[in-house]
Amino acid sequence: MPETSLCEEQQLWDKWIGTRDNEAADSLIRLYMPLVRYHVSRVASGLPRNVNKDDLMSHGMMGLYDALEKFDAQRDLKFDTYASFRIRGAIIDGLRKEDWLPRSLREKSKKVESTIEKLEQRLGRYVNANEVANEMGTSEEEVTYIMSESFYANMLSIDEKTNDTDRDETYKSSIEDKRALTPEQSVLAEATKKELARVIKNLNEKEQLVISLFYFEELTLTEIGQVLDLSTSRISQIHSKALFRLQQVLKKAIS
Repeated sequence: MPETSLCEEQQLWDKWIGTRDNEAADSLIRLYMPLVRYHVSRVASGLPRNVNKDDLMSHGMMGLYDALEKFDAQRDLKFDTYASFRIRGAIIDGLRKEDWLPRSLREKSKKVESTIEKLEQRLGRYVNANEVANEMGTSEEEVTYIMSESFYANMLSIDEKTNDTDRDETYKSSIEDKRALTPEQSVLAEATKKELARVIKNLNEKEQLVISLFYFEELTLTEIGQVLDLSTSRISQIHSKALFRLQQVLKKAIS
């Protein structure tokens, strides 16, 4: 689609909002497709390599169309901002509904988690990937790869039905008001923050930098590699190793 001026874009919006014209909708969808590609790229950067980007694009396009249908032009909110929430949510929700993690990898992940639990009970402390690898008779790279690939398998959609009760409820209905923490929750949250801060502080300099750039600056692994002058695969290894240690703290907090 040729470049669209602000005036032409407004005309498309007027036509869509006023008459729900299908041609205007198609033009707006084509106009905002780069937004879908952007979010697909961001989400895909942290997912296993076997996840098909075309599937992510399909989920993202559904989110874009949903945003177009539900956008209220009277509100003081840019469509880009509103659509971003819908697109990203549709991608994550689509991933959660698909069992994209290979069965063999699920079994390996369970074996790694079982080994971690056994070692922690034996040693009375958090264990590192190398110790787990030695116990399993495999390499440290294999352990961190398995944990990294299976990390996103635990994503949940808040609209998914929960099995916790007999009533027909979704996870959305059980979300707690974080502004009203109980004293016990406050103590636990503070302890978890301190423990995470301690673990992050004990990471080496490159691991700390990768964690900061990926989760706080929201750079992709490729972009981080360009910043640190390292290959994307090397950045992925550093990220996986650091994530392995942080996961153990978080698992303890939510168990």
